[in-house]
Amino acid sequence: MILPTSQLQRFFYSHYFFGGLRQATGVLLPALVLSGVFGWHAAGFVAAVGAACVAILDQPGGPRRYGINGMFAALCLGSATTALTGLASSHVLAIWLVVPALCFGFSMLTVYGKHGGLLGFACLLIMTLTLRTPLTPADVLQHTLTSFLGGAFYLLYSAAAHRLMWHREEQQALSVALFATADYIAARARFYDIHQDLDDSYRHLIRRQALMTEAHQAARDMVLREQPRGTTTHADRLRQGLLNLFVDMINLLDSMVATHTDYATLRRALPDSDILLFVRDAMIKLAANVGGLALNVARNRRHRVRNSVKAELRALEFELQQLRESGMPQSDPELYALLVQVLRRLRNMTRQVDRMADHSVNPVPPQTDPLRANQTLNRFLTRQKWRADLLTRNLNRRSAHFRYALRVAVAALLAMVVGALLAHAPLVSALDPGMAGHGYWIVLTVLIIMKPGFALTRQRNGWRLTGTLIGCGLSLLLFGLVKSPPALLFILVASSVLGYSLVQVNYTLSAMFNTLFVLLVFHFLAPGSNAVVGERLADTVIGSILALTCSYILPSWERNTLGELARALRAANQAFLQTGLDHVRACRAARAAGATDAPETSEADVRWRLARKHVHIAFSNFASAFYRMMDEPVSRQRHVPELNRLLIQNHTLASQIAAVIPHLALIDDEPAGIRQALAATQDALAGRDASPPNVIETEGDYAALAYPLRQMIKAAQRIDEEMRALQAPPDGPAARARPATAG
Repeated sequence: MILPTSQLQRFFYSHYFFGGLRQATGVLLPALVLSGVFGWHAAGFVAAVGAACVAILDQPGGPRRYGINGMFAALCLGSATTALTGLASSHVLAIWLVVPALCFGFSMLTVYGKHGGLLGFACLLIMTLTLRTPLTPADVLQHTLTSFLGGAFYLLYSAAAHRLMWHREEQQALSVALFATADYIAARARFYDIHQDLDDSYRHLIRRQALMTEAHQAARDMVLREQPRGTTTHADRLRQGLLNLFVDMINLLDSMVATHTDYATLRRALPDSDILLFVRDAMIKLAANVGGLALNVARNRRHRVRNSVKAELRALEFELQQLRESGMPQSDPELYALLVQVLRRLRNMTRQVDRMADHSVNPVPPQTDPLRANQTLNRFLTRQKWRADLLTRNLNRRSAHFRYALRVAVAALLAMVVGALLAHAPLVSALDPGMAGHGYWIVLTVLIIMKPGFALTRQRNGWRLTGTLIGCGLSLLLFGLVKSPPALLFILVASSVLGYSLVQVNYTLSAMFNTLFVLLVFHFLAPGSNAVVGERLADTVIGSILALTCSYILPSWERNTLGELARALRAANQAFLQTGLDHVRACRAARAAGATDAPETSEADVRWRLARKHVHIAFSNFASAFYRMMDEPVSRQRHVPELNRLLIQNHTLASQIAAVIPHLALIDDEPAGIRQALAATQDALAGRDASPPNVIETEGDYAALAYPLRQMIKAAQRIDEEMRALQAPPDGPAARARPATAG
């Protein structure tokens, strides 16, 4: 797979590559020192395994405190797992009991989210690699101590690296978020291209929005964790510059999602107009500007990259003037108001991008009290609590985490059975007397592939098989063409770095480089023999078959969680609207009292912004689960049209709320029609009968509110209808149709 140059730049300057380089260095150093300097090859391998266990928790782009705590937990639990597995390895009955039990217990850690799942996998990895060589009780202590020291070295090394490179890591996390924002702008530009299908464009936008939400939260946790203290130190100036850029990025996002444009109406009304073309070109230029800024942030460069959109804006102004002269404001006022909103949003986005470019060159000092700002921004950070009751509450058959842990335990047990049968098969023994030592690789393949969701397991299965096949082919080619040990060692190190770096970017390539790395390690341990290539490929195929087969044991279909996620999304939109109205009342009260503080410093505004963040997260969770369900067997899909319409209408509702609230905050009071429209929206979201107004005021300052308010009411009513439909049984094939139109 050949990546475009821009994508390669994004990758090599990202925290993915930087984190992979850090992880590979920390894992390989103990092995290279112990093996290359002292000749302790076995000890070097064990120390590297201990370091690799800790390195799994050293993920790029996450909160630093959680990373250190996670690595320490991996060090302690991993060492205990090594000791327990080592003691059991010399007893046949014990190992058959310990391995499935550990697989079940550590798989249950997924109840604690992503970090819990990584911790569980780290312990399962060190358990599986400890199975590689049976240990006598006398060897267990030395093996465990060596593994512990390897993990302790990585923990200290990583903490020191983070301490020295904190600013670089924050820059890279912010650049990833900026790149995701640029991709989102480009995805929205597709809607103004009449040659692009609306449904495909909408699905593309939803996926981009989910990725952007995740990248923004990762940047938020990095940049806001250590905020400026109001001093004049160099570190404080660096923090202030990143904070300014992050706030600008969020404001730019607000400008983009502050309304839901009726793209179908625009295409029908203006099929041959240049207006859509000008809007598309302007947004593509803005996306390029944000992408260039992201690359500069990643490369630590301070110069402006700008493609001017003045020509497109002036062309749009001219086109609107022509429409005014032709009488559109009187003949079709809503369409004209929609076009005016598009132009205003583009102007606003242009100002925000220019402001971001200025801040990337000249960071300005904070405009508010640092202590007060810290207390406010801290509320936007991710909080994670490890409560024991969360684990115990999920120890039942209804829990998806319990069912997943049970599947993993059964799959691991079957992998051990297959490994034992292969080891004692006469044909296998004749062809490969050392096959008995490879059963652990089947277990490892199963543990790597199996995921809580069926679609994720099947997807990971295909990626793993493809990557392994390509890696085996490349290794055979290398062994035949490259005879220089230094060259092979260089390829080994590069494969390790790329394997770690690509695991979150392209799992197929990551599996390919990891396979190449492992085979090169065995090539150095047993030069001249290529049999290990076939063994690894065979083991991977067997493990993949077992993992895919066992994914049908008590499966957790996405349809079972989508109802709860839909209710959470509706509740998030309810809170978004309510906190927005509280913010409006607070702004009016502040004006009446003659307050001089900016509205964004008020408690009501902070709560509204928090509610907006929760809406983005809830929407991302719902959209991701919906598209995962679409990757599952058709017979396991339910209420597809209803869920697809819920996805669309919740997106529309959140966009219109974001558009209405700032306008309401600028007026002193709303007339009866607007007040009734807001009440009808709240009633529909609460499941009550809504009474929309017959007329919504459009005079003066109220003109910009009529269209979004009508869309809000319609979206809220449709959400209520679809939520009621989810309670009814699906009706045959229609309930399993592909996603409905995005219009």
